[in-house]
Amino acid sequence: METKRIYLSSPTMHGEELEYVHEAFDTNWVAPLGPNVNEFEKETASYLGGGYAAALSSGTAAIHLALILAGVKRDDIVFGVSMTFAATVNPIVYLGARPVFIDSEPDTWNMDPEALEKAFKKYPDARAVIAANLYGTPARLDDIKDICVRHGVPFIEDAAESLGALYKGRKTGTIGDYGILSYNGNKIITTSGGGMLYSKDEEAIKKARFLSTQAREPERHYEHKEIGYNYRMSNVVAGIGRGQMKHLDEHVSLKKDIYMTYRSAFSDIEGVRMNPYEDCSEPNYWLSCLMLDESVPAGPLDIMTALEKENIESRPIWKPMHMQPVYKDADMICAGSECYCEKVFDRGLCLPSDIKNTKEDMDKIISIVRGCLGAK
Repeated sequence: METKRIYLSSPTMHGEELEYVHEAFDTNWVAPLGPNVNEFEKETASYLGGGYAAALSSGTAAIHLALILAGVKRDDIVFGVSMTFAATVNPIVYLGARPVFIDSEPDTWNMDPEALEKAFKKYPDARAVIAANLYGTPARLDDIKDICVRHGVPFIEDAAESLGALYKGRKTGTIGDYGILSYNGNKIITTSGGGMLYSKDEEAIKKARFLSTQAREPERHYEHKEIGYNYRMSNVVAGIGRGQMKHLDEHVSLKKDIYMTYRSAFSDIEGVRMNPYEDCSEPNYWLSCLMLDESVPAGPLDIMTALEKENIESRPIWKPMHMQPVYKDADMICAGSECYCEKVFDRGLCLPSDIKNTKEDMDKIISIVRGCLGAK
């Protein structure tokens, strides 16, 4: 008999999603746009505390449009955090702009404000900053925002992994000039695919909606004065999102339980740490991660291999962008002589964080990890 598969983070559906999907079918609203899209945008903006949102085909599309709204043009410099998924920074290149990567800091594993300041000294004409909230943990968002304000550049906050997290009492995705959300299959809630662009600037969101529907002018015939994109979310997909939104806080709570269970289980093992966060923030705990000091004899690969043998999914930490072959020519800015994100990549791993995990699942995972670490 095949061993039960334990996933890293799989979709969790509840049933309400089908009500909105059936409504879309019953009313024949199955093409892009429609009532579900409109309501999903309103419900998301309301959840975030006000403002405006544009439902799109992906979080990547949202970053692309945010960069356009920020005025980024060919050959402009854009600062992006290095330790993230490629989707955070690839849209910089879509526009012919030049990415310059920024290191992470130890307290959150997110963009290091000290390194960002150093980057502005080297590239004072940089056009925008993109920082991500890694694995659901808020970055030092006020520090990054203040630096951007002082240098007069827009701050794009990639909250694709952190929907539902709080920073100093504010929802992540709302601290930057533009906020990015993602509903990919493994996120805290999912629409199977899709994303959202958020801003407090209503005109910016109107412009994003215009660009995301091929920049079609309001004429009887098809009139285009700008290059547009096919980036709008479908009404069916938005229906799934509306059903998922009803369970977002529940999902965050379950993710937190997983994180705290791991933290307690490994607290007695020297040199083993969970992914950190600041006291002023409340992550959404999307993925629970471990970092092993070099003094620990086992490495991340040992743990991932042991879990894999038991049909348990885990994952390496995001490989920093400045280490990726496709970005080998891009500059990398670190606060000190060494890049901290390289250490996290080398000694870190993501543990199974599926909210459907049972107590027996968690006990099994913990037992395997502790065994790898030489602990009973």
